[in-house]
Amino acid sequence: MHRVVILGSGFGGLHAAQALRRGPVDLTVVDRRNFHLFQPLLYQVATGSLSPGEICTPIRAILRKQKNARVLLGEATGLDAAGRRVILADGATSCDTLRYDTLIVATGAQNFYFGNASWQEIAPGLKSIEDATAMRHKILYAFEAAERDPDPTRRRAWLTFVIVGAGPTGVELAGALAEIARDTLRHDFRAIHPEESRILLLEGSPHVLPSYPEKLSMDAEQSLIKLGVLPRTNVRVTAIDQASVTLDSGERIETRTVLWAAGVAPSGFGKVLASEFLPAALLDKQGHVMVSPDLTVPGHPEIFVIGDLAHFEQDGKAIPGVAPVAMQEGRYAAEAILDRLRGVTRPPFHYHDKGSLAVIGRAAGVADLGRLKFGGMLAWLAWLFIHLMYLVQFRNRLIVFIRWGFQYVSFDRGARLITGEDQPPQN
Repeated sequence: MHRVVILGSGFGGLHAAQALRRGPVDLTVVDRRNFHLFQPLLYQVATGSLSPGEICTPIRAILRKQKNARVLLGEATGLDAAGRRVILADGATSCDTLRYDTLIVATGAQNFYFGNASWQEIAPGLKSIEDATAMRHKILYAFEAAERDPDPTRRRAWLTFVIVGAGPTGVELAGALAEIARDTLRHDFRAIHPEESRILLLEGSPHVLPSYPEKLSMDAEQSLIKLGVLPRTNVRVTAIDQASVTLDSGERIETRTVLWAAGVAPSGFGKVLASEFLPAALLDKQGHVMVSPDLTVPGHPEIFVIGDLAHFEQDGKAIPGVAPVAMQEGRYAAEAILDRLRGVTRPPFHYHDKGSLAVIGRAAGVADLGRLKFGGMLAWLAWLFIHLMYLVQFRNRLIVFIRWGFQYVSFDRGARLITGEDQPPQN
C-alpha cells in the first residue's frame, strides 16, 4: 500500500484525508491536538457565544469509518527527506519516526507579533482554543475588575478595550464585544455601566476590512460605529504594556485589555523543510514555503505543502491564507496522489475564489462574492448559513444553530465563563 502521511488536521489536512478515503493508500494523520478546530468561530468562544466543544470535533470521530486511515497524537519536529521519514517529538515511543511515500504538510499558522514576542502575553491572539479562552478571561475579567475598582481613572482603563487589526477577525471580534457591553451585560452590574465601554479598533490601512472593496469597507465601518465601536485607521501600534498601548503618533491609550487580530505567520515546520534535510525548500519573507504549480516542494514531488504554510502564486500574486484555499488545496493534493497511482498527471492547481464574508454584529455583515457585493441582513444570513454548513458534524451544527437562535432572541451569551488563573486588578 502507498503510505501517505498528513501533518495537521486543519481544513487542508482534513479535506485531504477525507478525499483519500477510497484510495489504495495507507493513510496516517498526525496532529499535536486530538481535535479538528473550526477557527472561523474562535471569536465566538472568546466572546462567550459558544463553548470550545461546539467548534471542535475529535479527529478520530471524523475518520472513524475511514478504514484506510489511522490517527496519531504527536508533533513533527524533523524530517529525513532522503529516507522519507518524519521525526516526531515523542521519541521515547515506538512512533519516534514515521515512514511515508507521500507527505502532505498542513501544519497551519500561528500568531505573529511583528518581532515583538513580549506582546503575546499581554495581547492574546485567536489561533487556538487556548487563545480564545484566554481572551474570554481577559474580556470578562475587565468588567469584573472595573466593578470593584473605586478609582474613576483606573475604572475607565478597565473599560477601554483595544483591538489591534481590522481584518475579518478584528471586525467580527469588535462587533461581538460591542454587543456584549451594550446588550448582554447591560443590567448585570451595579457600580459600572458596561454600555459605556470604549472599544477601539486599530488598523494601519486606510479602511477596515482592507482586503474588501472600498464600498463594503465603508459600510462595515458605519455598522461598527452604530454598535459603539471606534474604528481608527492609518494608525500603527509601536508599544504594548500592561497598562497602555502606544501609537506611532506618540499617543498613549490607557487600557488593561488589548486583543490581537493584526497578523499571523506560518507554522515553524517551514523552517524544518528549509533545513539541511531539504535545502530545495525556499521560504518567502514571512516563512511560507514556496511551492510548485502542483503544490509540491521544488525537487521533491513526494512532498505537498498546503494551507497557511504554502506560498502559491496565481495571476501574479499570492493567494490568501484562508479556509477555502486550504480546503481546495487539500482536495487537490489527495486527487494528485490518486492520479499518480493511476499513472495520470494532474494539471496544476487553480484556486476558485467563491468570495468572502464577514459578520459585524446582529443582523449586519458584508459579502464580496465576485460580481455580487452586498451588506446588511442578507450578508449576515449568508454568513450564518455557510458557517453552519462548514462545521464538521451534524451535532455541532444543530447545537450552534440553537445557540445562535436563542442568543438572537434573548441577547444572552451562555458561555460567559472566566476560566484559568485569576489576575488581580493592577492598581
